[in-house]
Amino acid sequence: MNPTPLTYLDGETLISTVLPPIRFVVDKLLPQGLHILAGAPKVGKSWLALWLCLCVAKGEPVWNFSTRRGGVLYLCLEDSYSRIQNRLLDITDDAPANLCFATMSEKLHSGLVEQIEGFLGAHPDTVLVVIDTLQRIRAAGNESNPYASDYRDIGVLKALADQHRLAVLLIHHLRKMNDDDPMNMISGTTGLSGATDSNLVLKKGKRSGNAATLYCTGRDIEYQELVLEFDQDAHVWKLVSSGESTEEQDKILVSLSLLSSRSAGNLPAPPQSWQRRWSPIAEKKYVPMC
Repeated sequence: MNPTPLTYLDGETLISTVLPPIRFVVDKLLPQGLHILAGAPKVGKSWLALWLCLCVAKGEPVWNFSTRRGGVLYLCLEDSYSRIQNRLLDITDDAPANLCFATMSEKLHSGLVEQIEGFLGAHPDTVLVVIDTLQRIRAAGNESNPYASDYRDIGVLKALADQHRLAVLLIHHLRKMNDDDPMNMISGTTGLSGATDSNLVLKKGKRSGNAATLYCTGRDIEYQELVLEFDQDAHVWKLVSSGESTEEQDKILVSLSLLSSRSAGNLPAPPQSWQRRWSPIAEKKYVPMC
């Protein structure tokens, strides 16, 4: 059997071709493509996912990020319609018709993609699909090669997102073992976390507390650490701090750090808030203005 010829573009053609820009469902946070939102059990992932779906369906901002208004499909596969109704009533009195829910679906490689494509055909304005949880749509994997199994499953969903230019958000769990890098805590092999377009990790400082940090990294977004607090009355995660800084501030911070190191401790160390931002600042490769 003859293989299908390789499709390719030369550099001259590629650089002169007008291609559609990456479409953001949530500006600077959730572009088209495949994404994971991971957190410990009962940490508040589903509350965040539901509120996110509602904001996108209404075209309302997610914290200080604008959204692209469009249809939303939320596969809440661990819930009943009664529980979703109660949660909706806790956060809003007005749920739009373009926000759709399903509590049952087929599994990957057994009809799920076809079900979603059928929904997209009936609702062409859909911009976001949320699957809660990833494990609910997976069949038994290849235990001898879990990386291949993870990568294969993620690849199917990424192809779906790319083909329809929408965002697919997978709700997932964290490992029990702690790690300095929150992304390493995403359950599964790197076949999961490495094949997605972005990963979001919701991590509480204290299990019984209401404060958490949403760590965000991806191919089309800048690294962010969003400090959140869960409002028990509104049942919504509120933004406390985004850790944003201006480019000029970043240049100054880099310059001060370099001067401090050259002075062998003669200058005071930067505040902790600056030190926490050092890593992403260094990656931007700013030239110090000394």
